[in-house]
Amino acid sequence: MSVPTYGLQDIKKEIQHLSPVQTAELCLRLARYKKENKELLAYLLFEADNEQAYMEKVKAEAGFMFSQLPVRSYDAAKSMRKILRLLGKYTKFTGSKEVEIDLLLNFCNNYIHYTDRKASYKPLRMILTRQMLKVRTLIGKLHEDVQADYTEEYNQVHLAAEAKFPWLY
Repeated sequence: MSVPTYGLQDIKKEIQHLSPVQTAELCLRLARYKKENKELLAYLLFEADNEQAYMEKVKAEAGFMFSQLPVRSYDAAKSMRKILRLLGKYTKFTGSKEVEIDLLLNFCNNYIHYTDRKASYKPLRMILTRQMLKVRTLIGKLHEDVQADYTEEYNQVHLAAEAKFPWLY
């Protein structure tokens, strides 16, 4: 005999039958067990109403992490992957493609600013290439009106990257 697993619809129906006190207790119990659950709950309670300010905080944190990049290429690549994991977690909290594009474009700008132009370590170079490709595909999924704004910003970042890094194609 196995333990039954319930779908999201079943959980949603059951939560609707609970009192506000019971719902609050469940949320706090859930937040106790995983750090990411606690962070998501904190975002939803305190930051979700002002997405722009939240995005600026995340950009500032990523910029600080970039300023602390190690000199060795291997260690720098590890640090950049850590920054990308952090950005991925924060964009998952917001659930917005526009925020994800903004944060990734900011990542690319920081990469251009803080990385040595002669970096020959291929994994380090591929980080920028993959993120640029990801931004381009995300822009394609947006509404046409919003696409134009992000395409212009993407083109500026792409030109800056091509000017600094001869290996970018």
